[in-house]
Amino acid sequence: MKYYYSVLIALLYLMSDLPAQSFYDINTINTIEISFEEDNWDQILDQLKAAGEEERLIGTVTINGQFFDSVGVRYKGNSSYNANRVKNPLNIKLDHIIDDQLIEGYGTLKLANVFKDPTFVREVLSYEIARNYMPAGQSNYANVYINGTHLGLYTSDQDVDKFFMRTHFRSDDNARIKGEIESGIPPGQMGGVWEYFGNDSSSYYSKYELESDFGWQDLMWFLDTLNTNTEFVDQVLNIDRHLWFLAFSNLLVNLDGPVNNPQNYYIYKDDAGRFNPILWDLNESFGVFRMLQSNGGSLGITQLQQLDPFVNISDSEYPVISKILTNSEYKKIYVAHMKTIIEEYFSNDLYETRALEIQEIIDADVQADNNKFYTYADFKDNIYNSPGGGPNSVIGIVQLMDARIDYLLSLNEFQVSPPEITEVNHSPETVTQDTEVVITAQVENESEVFFSYRTLSYEPFEKILMYDDGNHNDGEAGDGLYGISIDVGSNDIEYYIYSVNQDASVFSPARAEYEFYEISVTGNLVINEFMADNENAVQDQDGEYDDWIEFYNNGNMSINLGGYYLTDDASEPDQWMFPDTTISAGSFLIVWADKDEDQDGLHANFKLSASGETILLSDNSLNPVDEVHFLQQKEDTTTGRYENGTGEFIIMLPTFGTANTNLLTGLEENTGDDPGIVLEQNYPNPFNNNTNIAFSLISEGKISLEVYNMMGENIATLVSCTLPAGKYTYSWNAGGNPGGVYFYSLIVENRVIVKKMILQ
Repeated sequence: MKYYYSVLIALLYLMSDLPAQSFYDINTINTIEISFEEDNWDQILDQLKAAGEEERLIGTVTINGQFFDSVGVRYKGNSSYNANRVKNPLNIKLDHIIDDQLIEGYGTLKLANVFKDPTFVREVLSYEIARNYMPAGQSNYANVYINGTHLGLYTSDQDVDKFFMRTHFRSDDNARIKGEIESGIPPGQMGGVWEYFGNDSSSYYSKYELESDFGWQDLMWFLDTLNTNTEFVDQVLNIDRHLWFLAFSNLLVNLDGPVNNPQNYYIYKDDAGRFNPILWDLNESFGVFRMLQSNGGSLGITQLQQLDPFVNISDSEYPVISKILTNSEYKKIYVAHMKTIIEEYFSNDLYETRALEIQEIIDADVQADNNKFYTYADFKDNIYNSPGGGPNSVIGIVQLMDARIDYLLSLNEFQVSPPEITEVNHSPETVTQDTEVVITAQVENESEVFFSYRTLSYEPFEKILMYDDGNHNDGEAGDGLYGISIDVGSNDIEYYIYSVNQDASVFSPARAEYEFYEISVTGNLVINEFMADNENAVQDQDGEYDDWIEFYNNGNMSINLGGYYLTDDASEPDQWMFPDTTISAGSFLIVWADKDEDQDGLHANFKLSASGETILLSDNSLNPVDEVHFLQQKEDTTTGRYENGTGEFIIMLPTFGTANTNLLTGLEENTGDDPGIVLEQNYPNPFNNNTNIAFSLISEGKISLEVYNMMGENIATLVSCTLPAGKYTYSWNAGGNPGGVYFYSLIVENRVIVKKMILQ
């Protein structure tokens, strides 16, 4: 059975001039070169940091050879920053002055100086683990230079900004708040987490920083509900996500976060009105930060290894835990989530394997870092041991976690037997809209079994009881096969199975709710294809290159769309209403998203964002008909369903008003230019009639050089044969082909490189 992460669409960029998102690839060590006109840039940055206004010094930045002008740079950090340090953490805003100056959709780069981690892997490894269970940032490494001087190797951590919110929450304009302690408050005196101090926003300024245009009232409403109306907390807090957040933080002994300190995290209010905690600043995870506020002292090695998984559960100053884990059901889920992380990363020593693999990637760069805070010997040793001695030594990662896992698994709450869920199925396998679907699951050692589902990805899951009574398509009564049936409309169903007994609970899939099963519903009317960055691809009737959305009717009858609604904002589903419009069976319909309603044809009153958002189609009663959420788009390509009308969304060449194709997606991989294959840009480009295409092979290979139009049609094959190593040039005469965008592809064995050219 297939299952899916919350981010439903993994965009695979198939063209070499549309590179895969690799800036945060763990195997990529980026090179970031910053240039300032000012020779005293360090002094200026120190002065700006001291002023505390987050002003920036303007300079230029080159990232892996790509140039960015008018970039804003400032120092960041608290204990990791010091005016006397050469290697200070950096905040680089690429779009500080120039709007939409981004790298793969990212506008702000956060670079940490690895101040307290001899291994260099704690932060990157922690984020890697967390991304399997909750929204968490990307993280890798960068060598940083300023005015030609190498500062050293940094960790590069994705900013928790609007792009992050769109990626994980499908919105970016709700309340977003950072847990941030007022400067000058020492460890041990920071106070509790998520206490309610009344309805005066100034009471919260010392512990929170507003990252959105508004949110203080939302925060106070949330904290009031949590503390004084706890029975309604599930309406204001994403409980399951919070339990994953707590389980991860406690398991990895991340005491410099909200299980212990009111800092280093974000909360975001989703479109369902619930706050979601988000991890941040994990450089002191795996036991680096040792001050436990509730006992006012620094923990020793054994105390770190045996940190209570329910620490602060009875402390009224920590409602972040005490108002949650005192609920017996939530406590069972918390334990189940922690056991899942233990099983998938720690009992099998995968965390140790990954730590060593990451160290191998950065080994030479760590050795070359003359400003690192520990020795190279410490770098190698701290995976297993504590370098140095005394209370300020840094516990080894394996030294901490091997003993910690043994301790946790010895506790009663971790030894009880949970239910066991197997053989989760739904029927029929192919589901059409407006039908009944039966879901079954084989469960043992259970008291109750629940089916949790939703029809829109931003909605909370609804939990309903399943039955083993012989009356719910569940076989014989008492045979352990549980069943339930639901009526589906036109929307896909996301679901998981949850079972509980007196002692424990369990999920299928184990990573629910972040991971879930899906029932794909083939609707009659679907969003079939869209283009959010139309530079030169398709013109409307007035010759303008605007965004567009294509619909397709899978059914056997015409559908009147008059009174239906279309929006790019799920919180405003009635943003644009269709006029009296009919789409015939098996036909396509185009709506231009261009804010040009006065033009002929269908023109919506909104534009699509190339950086990602949601498209929602609703009927005349505002019932959702189809929805698609997309991430960063690339110019002159579309995202469309394949198979046409029914399949999953893939990146493709535009097929405006015609059936979608999987051009290029059937190949095993897109290499881009690699050491063995180089495809050069055609010249001249743009061209009038003739152009030359050159490529190089380092070894003999079976190749094909082909030309495609914007409809994905192969209009020329320039060569198809086996060629020896060497450099080759072929000419293409466009003949009577109309002007516009074309693509040429070089296929070598099972690899492909594609580039764009323009015929004038």
